Amino acid sequence: MTAPFPMTTLILSDISRRYGAVQALQGVDLTLQSGEIHALMGENGAGKSTLIRVLAALERPDSGTFALDGTPIRPDAAVRRIRFIHQELQVVPTLSVAENMHLAHPYPRRFGLVDWRALHAAAGAALARLGLDHISPRQPMAQLGPGDQMLVRIAATLIGDGDAPWLYVMDEPTAALTGDEAARLFIVIRQLVARGAGILYVSHRMGEVMALSDRITVLRDGQLVETRARAETDQSRIITAMTGRAMIDLYPPRPATAEFAPRLVVKGLTAGRVKDASFTVGKGEILALAGLAGAGRSSILSALAGAIPLRSGQATLDGTPIAHGPTAAWAHGIAHVPPERRAEGLMLDQSITDNIVLPHLASLSRAGLRNQWAERALASAQGQAVRLKAASIQHPVLSLSGGNQQKVLFARALAGNPRLLLLNEPTRGVDVAAKFDIYQIIRQLADSGVSVIVASSDLPELIGLADRIAVLVGGEIREIIPNEKLTEGLLLTRCYASKGEAA
Repeated sequence: MTAPFPMTTLILSDISRRYGAVQALQGVDLTLQSGEIHALMGENGAGKSTLIRVLAALERPDSGTFALDGTPIRPDAAVRRIRFIHQELQVVPTLSVAENMHLAHPYPRRFGLVDWRALHAAAGAALARLGLDHISPRQPMAQLGPGDQMLVRIAATLIGDGDAPWLYVMDEPTAALTGDEAARLFIVIRQLVARGAGILYVSHRMGEVMALSDRITVLRDGQLVETRARAETDQSRIITAMTGRAMIDLYPPRPATAEFAPRLVVKGLTAGRVKDASFTVGKGEILALAGLAGAGRSSILSALAGAIPLRSGQATLDGTPIAHGPTAAWAHGIAHVPPERRAEGLMLDQSITDNIVLPHLASLSRAGLRNQWAERALASAQGQAVRLKAASIQHPVLSLSGGNQQKVLFARALAGNPRLLLLNEPTRGVDVAAKFDIYQIIRQLADSGVSVIVASSDLPELIGLADRIAVLVGGEIREIIPNEKLTEGLLLTRCYASKGEAA
C-alpha cells in the first residue's frame, strides 16, 4: 500500500503539568514519528491521560515545547492532524454507518439537499481503503459490535478534503473488544502505518504492546522512565520500569498437578445464553471459562451468582443445593465479581468502607443498627488483604484508580469468606501492577481452598491462572482441557471451532 502521508516527526520536550499539589507530569520528553507504532505504558496515575490531554490541546502544559519537523509550534496547531480513538466510542446507533462517519464532516449536498449517493460512496470508499468490505455504509450502526464500530470510527478519519491525520492516539482501544475484534483492529492499525501514519498506542495489555509496537515509552509518577525499541526490552524490564519493583513472572506458579476434591457440581445448567452445561470445580481449583463473545461465559457466572434465572439444571456446593438469588448466593458462600465494576459493582460516590461492607451489613449490625466501628475494621482488614492503595477507606471509590476500584470488589468478595469465587473479566482496564496483585490474590485464595471460576477474554490470563479451561462454543461447553495441554494458539482455535466440529 502506498504511503500518502509525508514523513512527520512531532517532538514534545520537557512537558510539565501540575494540578494543585499533584505533579501529574514533570519534564516528560516524547518523540512521535509517522510510520511507526509507539506504545505508551505506565500504571494508573502515571501521567498517561494527562499527556494525552496535553497532546489534544485540552490541557495547557505549565512548561515545555512542541516541535513539528523541527519547527516550534503551539500545541493547538499540532492537534489538527491528530485523531483520538478511545475505548468508549461516541456513536449514534440509530443512524447508518455512513451517517456516523460524516458526523464530523459536512454532508455532501446537491441542489440544497443531502446527496445520499455521494454520502454512501464517500463512506464506502473510506471503508474500502482499510479493507473493511464486510461493513456496509447503509447498515445501522446498532448492528455492529464494538470492534467494528471502532473500525468505522477510524475509517471516518479518511473522509474529507481537510488536513489528513498523520497520527492516531489510541487509548485502551481493545478494552471492550473480543479477540476476533481486536485482531481486525490490529490489521487496520498496520494498514495505517503502511500508509505512513503514526500510532500512539496506550494499553495495559503487555502482549498487545510487545506484538504491535516499534518503540515503548514508560511513565512512572509523572516522569519519563525510559523509551526503548521493542527489540531492546522485554516484559520483565517494562514491568520493573512501570512499577519500580521487579516482577519475575506476572502469573504466580500453579501447584503440581493434583486431584481436586469436588466442591461445585453443576448438571444441565441452562440460563441466559448457556445450554445444558455440566461440570465440576474442585476445592482449591481454578477453572477458566474461554469462548467468544456470546458463547455463554457470563451466563454461567451470573446463573451461579443468582443474578439471572435458571431455566433448568441444578448446582450443589459441598453437596448442598444452591438456593437461587444474589442474597442466597452470598449466604451460601458464593462471591461474584462482575465484569463492569463501575456500572454493576460499585457505588462510586460512596466510601470505600460502604462498598466493601454492603452485602455484609446484616452480620455486622447490632439490634438492627449499623455498627460503624465493625464496618471500618472489616473494610480496613480486607483493604490490606488485597493491597488496596487509598489515603483513607472513608474516601469515595470514585477517587481511586481503576486497579484499586477492582481491588475494592475483591475486598468485598473476600469479606464473606467465600467457598466459591466467581470472576468475570477480573483485570479489565487495570494496570500491570494491579494485575500482578490480583493474580497473587486469586492464587492465594485457591491455595487456601477457595474454588474459583474465572471468565476472561484475555487468553494469556486464562492460561496463566487456570488449572483447567472449559471451552464454550455457541452456548455449550465443548470440552474441558487441563492447562498443561494448551497454548494460546490452540485455545483460540478451540474457541473458534464450529458447533459439531470434532474437538
